[in-house]
Amino acid sequence: MLTRKQLELLNFIKLRMDVDGVPPSFDEMKDALDLRSKSGIHRLITALEERGFIRRLAHRARALEIIKMPDVAEKPAFTPRVIEGDRPAAPPRGAMMVEAVHAMELPVMGRIAAGVPIEAISEVSHHIAVPGSMLSGQGNHYALEVKGDSMIEAGINDGDIVVIREQSTAENGDIVVALVDDAEATLKRFRRKGNMIALEAANPAYETRMLPDHQVKVQGRLVGLIRSY
Repeated sequence: MLTRKQLELLNFIKLRMDVDGVPPSFDEMKDALDLRSKSGIHRLITALEERGFIRRLAHRARALEIIKMPDVAEKPAFTPRVIEGDRPAAPPRGAMMVEAVHAMELPVMGRIAAGVPIEAISEVSHHIAVPGSMLSGQGNHYALEVKGDSMIEAGINDGDIVVIREQSTAENGDIVVALVDDAEATLKRFRRKGNMIALEAANPAYETRMLPDHQVKVQGRLVGLIRSY
């Protein structure tokens, strides 16, 4: 599955090659995707190459080859089956009634890096039911699947689902979804130091990233966690 930015870049490269016969320059790609720097384009190109959509040709400037385009066909929906089993005619002695638990379905917006940043994701991959007690106050909420291990000492492991309250501000010490240079999304602990923002990992193997505050946009704050086993 490609992120929105990856798909946008792949479509732009294909369009330019269909029209001009040659791929666009990195500056043209940067302008077309409205990114601040070419480093974001380098990361997108690398991601597309790793996923087998394009190939870079060695020793040639602006040499890209499109190998394939995404398959847009929808996969058939999964239909669960009910496994029948015996049930007692009467509840066991001492059994307590199960109370209904309020739950809400949240969109899972793809994967979020708890490690080195990955491209920002804004497309819904699926939905997940979340206990209403996990949702913090008013406002919109969404969920993300964690990729990486930089937050393991905060109890957040690779493959877990984090529940995020959408907001653009954060207090020092909050774990947030941070958007870097409008191109990368990462899950880190937020601290403001003057006009700089520190994005701290919860794993000594990762260094704290210090960035000017204009390069970091808070997309939401962690309010819940669903463990993956």
